[in-house]
Amino acid sequence: MAKSSAKKHRDKLAREGRRNPEAGRSPFAFADMRTRKTKTKQEIKYLIKHKNRISAGGDDGSFYLYITS
Repeated sequence: MAKSSAKKHRDKLAREGRRNPEAGRSPFAFADMRTRKTKTKQEIKYLIKHKNRISAGGDDGSFYLYITS
């Protein structure tokens, strides 16, 4: 990949012992500024829709099998 002319200029300044403009960048330039959001009630309900949860009626689909020989 080719270097941009701005990158070449920054490298030249650094070689000559002058201040590199990259050093003056804000730390926020490298931060991930995308918005995060929590899951909605609908999304949470969809995640637990088919999980085997304990229900109030006691019929949660699970069973216990005890075999004696």
